[in-house]
Amino acid sequence: MDDLMTTGACTLPTTERPLRLAEFDALFTEAVRSVHTDGGRVRMHMTGDDALRERVRDLADRESACCSFFTFAIQGSASDLTLEITVPPEHMDILTALAERAARLSV
Repeated sequence: MDDLMTTGACTLPTTERPLRLAEFDALFTEAVRSVHTDGGRVRMHMTGDDALRERVRDLADRESACCSFFTFAIQGSASDLTLEITVPPEHMDILTALAERAARLSV
């Protein structure tokens, strides 16, 4: 994730980057239960309260707006939610960094 925030691929204003990173860290810490990497895809399994699905959708939408190379798919309900993230091959290092950060911070 740190790599994402420092590459030219991110159009998020510099002043907003620490806030977005903190939002992802909070999500990883509070909701992610496992992280699975399969080639160019990462699946994060989450659980949380009724607001989790909307929280994940909102964060994914905002991240896609500034880093359009991400593709996010959300399946399930708050009690059993899966977030799947894919990127083109040239951005695999960013996806790897994101998956490693999520795994490190998850419960």
